[in-house]
Amino acid sequence: MSYFRSLGLQKEPFSTSPDPAFFFLSKEHKAAFCRLQITISLRRGLSVILGDVGTGKTTLSRRLSQILHKDPDVSFHMILNPYFKTEKQFLTKLAGLFHLEVSPRMSGLQIMEAIERHLFQLGVEQNKTVVLLIDEAQILPDFVLEILRILLNYETNEFKILQLVLVGQLELLPRIRSMHNFWDRIALRYVLNPLGEEELREMVDFRLRQAGFQGDHQLFTDEAVRKIWEATQGYPRKLALLCHNCLEALVMYDRKLVDSDTVARVLETTAAADMMFDLEPQK
Repeated sequence: MSYFRSLGLQKEPFSTSPDPAFFFLSKEHKAAFCRLQITISLRRGLSVILGDVGTGKTTLSRRLSQILHKDPDVSFHMILNPYFKTEKQFLTKLAGLFHLEVSPRMSGLQIMEAIERHLFQLGVEQNKTVVLLIDEAQILPDFVLEILRILLNYETNEFKILQLVLVGQLELLPRIRSMHNFWDRIALRYVLNPLGEEELREMVDFRLRQAGFQGDHQLFTDEAVRKIWEATQGYPRKLALLCHNCLEALVMYDRKLVDSDTVARVLETTAAADMMFDLEPQK
């Protein structure tokens, strides 16, 4: 039997996969999400969402994707791994996302022109909002950023034809800041920060409810939540991993409540395991 079922849960509550159903709208995420939706609906062009590893950027992206895919007036596309070796490779990928037929014999300029015609057809003639979201944007080569800058120049008197959303780690910030022609085009800039202790409690409870928990008691004591916050500093991915390990500990030791001692034991076990992995093999 899966451990979560033995605790009265229907699903895994603390998976680190970016499941939109478990997307907790903290104040930070709600502000970023609402402003992002407004910027896209007004077709203002470029949005940049940044944050440290594990702050929930990818989950936010999946939630946005889920909503925009349901909108018949939106043409939504996403790139998850944006590493490209050449300009033509990126343009070919982009053409494929837009379902354009391109030949290997076509030059990069010809593919670019085909993409621009397609954007005009969708964005102007059909009046659709064309959205391109790029995750892990910190690994984008500079030549791709330059192509995107050119595509952002494509506009009517009222709106940008392409709505570009870049989601990435903070290391992207100095790169785009140094590209003045790119930086000046950003309509929305937002940096996601970790959760505070109160919101961490809310996230734990939210995820448990989403997973089907209907108990009349809390699975995590307030002292346990405080210790989890101190250990994770509010980073959602670290929080999910630690909470998952705590629930596993309940099953292993036949207990019904995660208290501060449970968290301390899990942290100690995890630290010992990490130390073992860090040890160099004996020769």
